[in-house]
Amino acid sequence: MTEKEIKQLQAENAALREEVSRLKDEMVRLVSRNLDLSERFEDDVTLRLRVAAAREMMENNLKRQRNADLQDDGQLLAIIEMKLEQEQPHLNADFDGAALAELMGVSQERLSRLFHHMALYRTPNAYLDNLRTLTAMRLLREKPNYNIATVAEEAGFNNVRTMQRKITDAIDMTPAEYRALFTRDL
Repeated sequence: MTEKEIKQLQAENAALREEVSRLKDEMVRLVSRNLDLSERFEDDVTLRLRVAAAREMMENNLKRQRNADLQDDGQLLAIIEMKLEQEQPHLNADFDGAALAELMGVSQERLSRLFHHMALYRTPNAYLDNLRTLTAMRLLREKPNYNIATVAEEAGFNNVRTMQRKITDAIDMTPAEYRALFTRDL
């Protein structure tokens, strides 16, 4: 082999090495791009699944709300009373009219209209306060060893003053006076 042929082979070899290096770089770039696209695709699929689940939940809530809004007022009030009696969520001080509407799957407006037209209590919150007051009065009778603060907490009141005011408004007696009626002989 001549020197010219050797130089030509070395030049071709160098060109091939450059081409191999360029192809390696291109392959690394394509693999990185594919990984990026794969991650984006996975994120897109995850997002689509989340959106579909959220849409389904919203549709189910709307169906529940529409169904509850279509119920007869008397029937809805009876269902509310039964659910509150069974589950007693009103014993949690944070449970209010909005939470009741959510629990029943009706709009707050629907619940407000119901109480305005069908109940002695003009608002859902007044109804819940009445249930808490009745619970407090029962606890005052049945649990003479409970202090007033414990009764207020167990009945679902935010504080003792609110319970005292509600009981005094209802029966014109303080909680202590009411309890005394039932504990004289003890």
